[in-house]
Amino acid sequence: MRKKLSTYIWEYKWYYLFAIVSLIISVSLDMLAPMLTMHIIDDVILGGKVALLPYLLGGILIVGVGRCVFQYTKEYTFDKVGSSIASDMRKNLFNHIQSLSSCFFDKTNTGELMARVKDDIDRVWNTLSYVSMLIIEVIFHTSVVLFCMYRLHASLALVPTAAMIISAFIAVRMEKYLGAIYEDISEENAILNTVAEENLAGVRTVKAFAREKFEIKKFLSHNQRYYELNLKQSKVFVRYYPYFQIITKLLPMLVLLIGGRLVIENVITLGVLGAFLEYANNIVWPMEMLGWLSNDFSAGIASNKKLTKIYEQKPVITEVENPILLDTVKGKIEFSHVSFHKEDLHEILHDITFEAAAGSTIGIMGATGAGKTSVVQLLQRLYDATDGTIYLDGVDIRQLSLKQLRSSISLVMQDVFLFSDTINENVKLGKKAYTNEAIVRKASQDAQASSFIEKMPNEYETIIGERGVGLSGGQKQRISIARAFAKQTPILIMDDSTSALDMETEHEIQKILRTLPNTTKLIIAHRISAVRHADEILVLENGTIAERGTHDTLLAKKGLYYKTYVSQYGDPTTVVQE
Repeated sequence: MRKKLSTYIWEYKWYYLFAIVSLIISVSLDMLAPMLTMHIIDDVILGGKVALLPYLLGGILIVGVGRCVFQYTKEYTFDKVGSSIASDMRKNLFNHIQSLSSCFFDKTNTGELMARVKDDIDRVWNTLSYVSMLIIEVIFHTSVVLFCMYRLHASLALVPTAAMIISAFIAVRMEKYLGAIYEDISEENAILNTVAEENLAGVRTVKAFAREKFEIKKFLSHNQRYYELNLKQSKVFVRYYPYFQIITKLLPMLVLLIGGRLVIENVITLGVLGAFLEYANNIVWPMEMLGWLSNDFSAGIASNKKLTKIYEQKPVITEVENPILLDTVKGKIEFSHVSFHKEDLHEILHDITFEAAAGSTIGIMGATGAGKTSVVQLLQRLYDATDGTIYLDGVDIRQLSLKQLRSSISLVMQDVFLFSDTINENVKLGKKAYTNEAIVRKASQDAQASSFIEKMPNEYETIIGERGVGLSGGQKQRISIARAFAKQTPILIMDDSTSALDMETEHEIQKILRTLPNTTKLIIAHRISAVRHADEILVLENGTIAERGTHDTLLAKKGLYYKTYVSQYGDPTTVVQE
């Protein structure tokens, strides 16, 4: 659930209060300096009261030291609070993204999410710390300066008041234009991140197809768009900022001219004019800051809107209020008239019905796009079936805890993903609580991975790099299989997970699978050798079960399975080598 910015601020209210008190004291001390200057001019220089000079100079020293102390505590506290809120926001946003269902990631780019988690949070962070501090300081500082000016001479104070009103009007107009531009900049930043992330992740594919020039051109086109938007922002800023500079340069001169005439006419003293000039100079920097603050504040508002859009996304896959917790998951799986389609897509699965007894093996075959992987995704509740019901141990999986359901399944994915970490940590991914390294080694041996792991310089502590770079496809698959074996769950799913392995290695892994009588196995494959020993083989075609049965019965039917067999082994009388 999204927390509003006001909620984060309220959680750190005492820190903010301390920072604001420090700010008030710092500004108040700063306002004392012109009054001391006034007394030095009127009482010491013109009045001849030299005895007051040490006290007045001491007062200036105390004001200077006090202002330094409270300026430091103010800025440190604001920075600390801003950093803490940004950390909380980033954590909560990341948790929310993790809670979203697979359908959200189907239509959202990784680069966009990276921009939200990093760049947009940083802009909000800047707004809540540095920018918010300056906004508060500008408001309080300006109010105190104007109060002091009106207290010294009301008519003369009308000059800086008019200057402030004009500056505020310019700042509001500038912020109006900048707000729209910053939304476009934030959006283009996300696209630029996506293009860069995709190209860096797929740099080997780009090189293999000699696509460097094309990809560089694509990146440069988005980079140019990002440049143009930032230039557009600069043009707005440059267009309005000179007005602030003109006002800040004219103000002291006008005060000096008008105030000088009042001194000549004996309406005010020279000391009052000196103090007034100091106050006029003090009010200059808030007017100069208005432009910068409008700039940064607009960026923070635009980024917060982007974050709000992420929080508006709700997980489609949710748990019931009181989920059922099975005492022991045995692994019996049942699909009952299951159909499935994604948004705006044709039906992927239609009326799928089968049952896998606990400890049995189900083989699933079919052409690419037949719906094999969707069966796995539905069982894990990455998506929910459009029609029909899926049962685990006789319980509708929608009534089960998501944690128990998914932790009961070991999955070897078709697209192997390895983290930039040691082999040991990658194999332990399913259960980080392992303390017995023997489990990791046994799983690696069963997956036929120990033979190449133990030849590496650091063996199981070898860091394999991003996504397993440097490893062959077969090596990555074997580490992924070892990860699934190490998890030791009642259900094991292998989604075309031996496609990169040689026949001998695959045969050894098949032998290991047959030694797991208490594990329900779903084996998705294109090779006959991977499924031929299954208790039942399902052949999918266009999202439906076209054929089902054992290896021998399917061969006898001389249908799709038979054709696949012939394409892989030739004459159906050929014996597949075990």
